[in-house]
Amino acid sequence: MKGYVSLVLHAHLPFVRHPEHEKFLEEAWLFEAITETYLPLLQIFRGWRHHQLRAQITLTLSPTLCAMLRDPLLQDRYTRYLNGLLELAEKELHRTHWDAAFHDLAWNYHHRLTDLRNTYHGCAGDLVGEFRKLQDGGILEIITTGATHGFLPLLNSNPSAVRAQVLVARDSYRDCFGCNPRGIWLPECAYFEGLENYLQEADIRWFIVDAHGLLHGNPRPRYGVFAPVFTTNGVAAFGRDLESSRQVWSRHEGYPGDARYRDFYRDIGFDLDFDYVRPHLPSPDHRGFTGLKYYRITGGTGEKQIYHRDAALHAAGEHAAHFLAARVAQIEKISGIMDRPPLVLSPYDAELFGHWWHEGPEFLDYFVRKACYDQQTFELITPGEYLVRHQTNQVVTPSASSWGEEGHGRVWLNEKNQWILPHLQIAQERMSALVAKYPKPNALRERALKQAARELLLAQSSDWPFMLHTGTNPEYARQRVKDHLLRFIALHEQLTTTRVDEKWLRDIESRDNLFPEINFRYWA
Repeated sequence: MKGYVSLVLHAHLPFVRHPEHEKFLEEAWLFEAITETYLPLLQIFRGWRHHQLRAQITLTLSPTLCAMLRDPLLQDRYTRYLNGLLELAEKELHRTHWDAAFHDLAWNYHHRLTDLRNTYHGCAGDLVGEFRKLQDGGILEIITTGATHGFLPLLNSNPSAVRAQVLVARDSYRDCFGCNPRGIWLPECAYFEGLENYLQEADIRWFIVDAHGLLHGNPRPRYGVFAPVFTTNGVAAFGRDLESSRQVWSRHEGYPGDARYRDFYRDIGFDLDFDYVRPHLPSPDHRGFTGLKYYRITGGTGEKQIYHRDAALHAAGEHAAHFLAARVAQIEKISGIMDRPPLVLSPYDAELFGHWWHEGPEFLDYFVRKACYDQQTFELITPGEYLVRHQTNQVVTPSASSWGEEGHGRVWLNEKNQWILPHLQIAQERMSALVAKYPKPNALRERALKQAARELLLAQSSDWPFMLHTGTNPEYARQRVKDHLLRFIALHEQLTTTRVDEKWLRDIESRDNLFPEINFRYWA
């Protein structure tokens, strides 16, 4: 083998759980991702294990995502959601009976949803446990990210805030997978000098930065992004490969834009009679996505053409073959000028595969199987395994960077969301003061301190400023930040000037119930 390819899928969603409502629109983010991404990926990974493929990929499972996947309330609600989709698919079988093309698609959806439900019920809804089995079996390397995906460079005014994001994530991973994480996906791939010290404390061995974060490092890395570097304390940094990223992500060059693939936005939740689809919508008062889509991208601005599943899968096979040939050519070229096997690291959001790009899981499956059987140029490997094989690397300090627009932090700090940061900074300082004030709190105060830590972490999520910046559900994002900050302020006041309201505390503990054993002393 002349080199290595490392695929990294980042699975993350913000913590959304509303037990105070019978049905809540934003909870559908999780349900859609389970149906369209996590269950299909689980099925594919199991297939690799069954066929004993020498395939290793890396998967981030964020602490907030794991908390939701393991939550009994959300598990029950997901089962109800999936049963509702199956009922809709059955209705579609009858509605499309006399239209052969649509009827075939309706049968396809019904079969697929039935298969997904069997998979979900077969593991008793414990997806985290199923992914753990795949890691134990050598198929996956599961890594973590920030506790609530906080944008770490903006939290660095109070070092304990960064420390808590890393250490709470480490503890959550240990609870889910029975060991410490070896790697971390820095939220938004955002790095600042010195961040590696917090990772070292958590015994994390490696992280990922965007290409420019490595290429602009000091000194310049000898091998560019095709080999990791060690930071000054020995934690390794891997750089994202731009070529392989562009082939998948690019709006103009990326595979998901092919006209044969299924159109994401054309959904029967918008096309059919409202009363017909209403019982199956995420919110009964508003049109929304059901996941049943009958049209392909088609291209241009003309009328959409009907989706053909076989043609789309053929396209996925073609693109997998093209991606394979491109990686072979890339490694053949680079290996000739390096004195070690080059590593091509290709990180993507996991939700791209299945949710945004319907055929993405099949593309991934085709590529991995072709890589195992149809070439002898590179080996699929995880970053952790690379470090086991190559223990000597150049020492470089990466540059401040992220994988967001313009490569730094503008997405998470701009005119639309800059109001959040001063409130977070004050709350972070108050959290540290509370920990100092109560070195040995009684049981009720300890519960209040733990809940204050949860509310602060939830307010720090990078998802809220991102949504404000893009205009995607901005009112919900704004309300979430305010709710968590107001709850933190109330807890701070109760702990410093009045007394803890146990009834109210119990209520918010039941709502924001992640990290049950959180260590509030990390803010010391």
